Amino acid sequence: MDALYLTTFSTVLTMNKHSTSGALIAFFLAVISAAQLSADVVETKDGARLVGKVVKIDGGSVSVETSYAGTIAVKQSEVTSLTTEAPVAIRLASGTRIEGKISGSAGNLNVAASEGSVSTSVDKVAASWPAGGKDPAIVALERGWSYEASVDVAGKTGNRSQLGTAAGLRATLAGAQDKLVFYTAYDRQVTDGTKSADQFRAGADYQSNFSGKYSWYLRNEGGFDRIKDIQFYDVAAFGIGYDIIKAAKQTLTGRVGLSFRNENYRSPLTVDVNSAGMDFGLSHAMTFTNAALVNRLTLVPSFADTGNYRATHESFLELPLASTMWKLRFGVSNDYNSRPGRGVEKLDTGYFTRLALNWK
Repeated sequence: MDALYLTTFSTVLTMNKHSTSGALIAFFLAVISAAQLSADVVETKDGARLVGKVVKIDGGSVSVETSYAGTIAVKQSEVTSLTTEAPVAIRLASGTRIEGKISGSAGNLNVAASEGSVSTSVDKVAASWPAGGKDPAIVALERGWSYEASVDVAGKTGNRSQLGTAAGLRATLAGAQDKLVFYTAYDRQVTDGTKSADQFRAGADYQSNFSGKYSWYLRNEGGFDRIKDIQFYDVAAFGIGYDIIKAAKQTLTGRVGLSFRNENYRSPLTVDVNSAGMDFGLSHAMTFTNAALVNRLTLVPSFADTGNYRATHESFLELPLASTMWKLRFGVSNDYNSRPGRGVEKLDTGYFTRLALNWK
């Protein structure tokens, strides 16, 4: 870069040796050229040379943001040289954190920190992040709130008229050791002037991981379903959870516990439910490069009559839109009551296309 500066300056200055303006032009050209060439450089064992900006080192790969191919992930084990133009923060496998400019070759690195240079190697770098920022490992342990609002509207006119609207809100406080979720949703549909859905629900779910894959939980959900003649219902439960699968891109958690189920019907011909029982749950989530798949299932049988139970299910595929805050969901939901009110079907199945907004 210095050689280019001198060459550009000398060439233009020679062409304009009797002109002061020529010298100024040469100076600005050199500054512009130097700025354009200022970049991080990553070299690999097979001789590849990536020029851009080292965004992060994480999970055994080095992510380089380039102007010609977007962000490229390179296996850390294949990197032989890494140089940064600006200071970055790194954490070594030993836990030591350093901040400074990086240079090196043949797998060796030198970090020019403010308190002095530190020598290490590429394979000993566990993570990197922008200078002055927080270590991602610490951020992952911090508890923080996230929010979601969702809505879907479906309509039809012609031989039959139909209008369906559904909206939901969810607030989640999550950390490394526990998670608290508050949620509410309302679903209303009108077909040919007659209500075909009128349901409201709200609840809270708390989970605390106390030992490895084991956790304990508390949950409560209440609401009404006027189409099913349910004036008010409430399910409260607590128990133990176990992470059958707990990986970076996939989780599968099973739950078993005790519950108390209350259902009050408007019709005097339907017997109300007030009974303790079991509580079973299964939740699954898998993330892909540009999508996510979520499945949830609950089963609440009664002690007084094991044939009297309620089961709920929801599955959806989530796709991100232009902004990462906006997502589109395609899914199906089922609500099964083995002892429904008179004239009410046991199973309700719904299909939805839902727009969701997420923020923190």
